[in-house]
Amino acid sequence: MAHFDLPLADLRTYRSSTPEPDGLGDFWTRTLAEARAAAKPADLVETGTPLRGVTTYDVTFTGFAGQPVKAWLNVPAGASGPLPIAVEFIGYGGGRGLPVDWLLWSAAGYAHLVMDTRGQGGGWRGGDTPDQDTAGAGPSTPGQMTRGVRSPETHYYRRLFTDAARAVETAAELPGVDASRLVTTGKSQGGALSIAAAGLVPDRVAAVVAGVPFLCDIRRAVTVSDSFPFQEIVQFLRANPSRAEQTFATLDHFDVVHLARRITAPALFSTALMDTVCPPSGVFAAYNEVTTSKEIEVYEWDGHDGGRSYFDVRALEFAAARLR
Repeated sequence: MAHFDLPLADLRTYRSSTPEPDGLGDFWTRTLAEARAAAKPADLVETGTPLRGVTTYDVTFTGFAGQPVKAWLNVPAGASGPLPIAVEFIGYGGGRGLPVDWLLWSAAGYAHLVMDTRGQGGGWRGGDTPDQDTAGAGPSTPGQMTRGVRSPETHYYRRLFTDAARAVETAAELPGVDASRLVTTGKSQGGALSIAAAGLVPDRVAAVVAGVPFLCDIRRAVTVSDSFPFQEIVQFLRANPSRAEQTFATLDHFDVVHLARRITAPALFSTALMDTVCPPSGVFAAYNEVTTSKEIEVYEWDGHDGGRSYFDVRALEFAAARLR
């Protein structure tokens, strides 16, 4: 794969041309208020695993519209709190899997809450949270990108972004946690959710890590990326060309470029110049909206693997320096 997007010098100053939808702040304020009004206390059940250095809890918390969402909580065994906490979100198609899949942050001394992804978990890691689409999805391409796309009210990502914000609020209230030292983290879709959660509940987040984030500058991404999941939108519009403007007007509400500018915590991003799944112009479009202290790791020779364990090390270093 060759470099296909803008030159790096242009990426560093690139801004999305997509304006923020009118009333976006009110849309999210109302959505989160409804979720909080329906919220119930989180349920934690200690779960036996073969791991000796980690204590694991099976967590159920309430997300969008008070619907139950699963998560894992891994805590260093025998640790005395209060601990910093990392809230991690998962890439497209994956679910929470098993506790043994999530050892990086707890090995570094954090409490670690891993949010399951509603309606996903059939692609590459299993999940346990159904998507309760009470409004009816309507016509869509297989996948999540166009599910409920006729309106922001019914779109899949309204539910998932709300889950992410509620995961942060839940994590901040867990026993043994220092709520002032909370980091959101994730890669690809997980990176988008890390940005979204930090923008939706900025007062709860002390640091943001977003590896090769998805859902950035969506209108441009579908024109430069031949890869899925953005190709789901292309397929849908080939079948429904008269719905193009309605589709993009809905998706604009979930373009994390608009939520990135609401982040108040220090942020670390990554991008890869050969990444056709999450094009670097989109990542920089979101990164360039962040007005707090920020850093971006650029991996010139990587695709969507985006730095691999090299970025994991940077993420741990970044969080440690800001959550002392």
